[in-house]
Amino acid sequence: MALPPKVYTFLCACFAAMGAMLYGYDLGVISYVLEAPDFNKTMGTDDPDYIGFIVSSMLLGAFVGSIPASLIADYFSRRVAITAAGGVFIVGGVLQTACQNKETMMAGRFFAGIGIGMLGNSEIIKLIFRCLAHPSARGMLTATFQFFLGIGAIVAGWIAYGLAQTHKEAPIAWRLPLALQMAPALPLLLLSFTLPESPRWLMIKGREADALRALARLHAQGNENDPLVQGEFAVMKEKVEEEALQSQSWSALFVDKTNARKVLYGIILQFSVQMTGVSAIQYYAASVYKSVGFSSNTALLINSINNINALFGELLCILFVDKIGRRFPLIWGNVLAGSCFAVATALAKQFYVGTGSRGMGIGFVAVLYVYNLAFSACIGPLSWIYPVEMFNTAVRAKATSLTTMAAWIANFMIGQVSPKAFDDIHWKYYLVFTICGFTNALTFWALFPETKGRTLEEMDSYFRETHWFVPLSKQRNISSREREVQLAQGQTDVVVHHPTASEDAEKALHQGGYQHEEVSRFTPLR
Repeated sequence: MALPPKVYTFLCACFAAMGAMLYGYDLGVISYVLEAPDFNKTMGTDDPDYIGFIVSSMLLGAFVGSIPASLIADYFSRRVAITAAGGVFIVGGVLQTACQNKETMMAGRFFAGIGIGMLGNSEIIKLIFRCLAHPSARGMLTATFQFFLGIGAIVAGWIAYGLAQTHKEAPIAWRLPLALQMAPALPLLLLSFTLPESPRWLMIKGREADALRALARLHAQGNENDPLVQGEFAVMKEKVEEEALQSQSWSALFVDKTNARKVLYGIILQFSVQMTGVSAIQYYAASVYKSVGFSSNTALLINSINNINALFGELLCILFVDKIGRRFPLIWGNVLAGSCFAVATALAKQFYVGTGSRGMGIGFVAVLYVYNLAFSACIGPLSWIYPVEMFNTAVRAKATSLTTMAAWIANFMIGQVSPKAFDDIHWKYYLVFTICGFTNALTFWALFPETKGRTLEEMDSYFRETHWFVPLSKQRNISSREREVQLAQGQTDVVVHHPTASEDAEKALHQGGYQHEEVSRFTPLR
């Protein structure tokens, strides 16, 4: 019996999201590795600059890996890019596991970073998510990426924490956790060609029959005559033909004002994520919690529990992002993040001046738990959902590589400067994240329009027609299912659908029996 279309696409997303586990595992494991006595003995240094570069060299590699990812994806397909990235990551994992000095460790982190830049946290997998997803489930499907990232962090944390309890002084305490990071890369290296190819990529390559077949396989159990499939195919074909007349070079990202605006938004969004403090807390969790009175062992336990807390937030995003949208969570998630760090800053200061208490330490942990929940539900997943939604097929891989490079540069900066900042300015470092939480929220309120429910093909016209100062815009929000209903009715132009699409309407898509209500056809949606 064939799986329902949305179940099938979700399972495809889960397989591809193992790439996110690579990054999540690496993100989660490094704070435990830094606390292993044998690791520090092998590295032969406690210089905060060296420690920072051991952490951030992976991020520098990810920055380097972002451009090859887009080139391979454009010329050879998304699936080939996944296979190549998995191979590079395994090379890096082997170097880290077998390293005998800090130089080899940095090289291993760098190569693993290249693989992650191409795969785990690059846009290749998220491009696949966008291209495979139903319009009404695009946000949910892409949020799965962040969910698997959280799973990777949890697995890494609890394995490393367990080994720290049983083999704290032994090399296995850090070598085994580093070796296990290669496990998710193996199926991606060997089995990525079991994924369906992107219908939009097939269309660009002139393989229209294959594109239709892929759409039918993804969205209608192979039925090429399904109304939704036919509607999607017609819109996709029209858009690809339109884009074929446009420049697809790198310069097209900056010459065209709409593309340039969207690239700027993507870069702003990715930088804003790191300026909430998430990486500083994750990479240096042991130091953060030890600074408020906890032992090294308890600090690692606190971080392991916090990873579970984050996974719950990511699950909330999966469940509600296509109902609530993108704009509201980005604004209020950052307000909450800034508020949490304001409290955390005040509590951390008490420990610096010597007046901190056990209760204050617990309060510090509690507000960081609230922060991590808000980040995981509202900020982290949206930083990957929003950028790729904005761009058209012709420039999407290139544009998202640029926005991802911004993420890696910001991440590299935080990873490199945080040890020195914690040593030199102590609790005052948290003020940066406090201020940025509120300025992020203001930026999103002013500049970022809602993209929920809109098709990938209409994003160019939508951004052209939306005032740059969003509160002055007259665009209305639409329901997550509205476009699917319109496509199934054959309304391939952007339309206004007055009654919001309902559960009954979605069921009718595959029955071909949706009844016409008050629909103004071919009226531009403003």
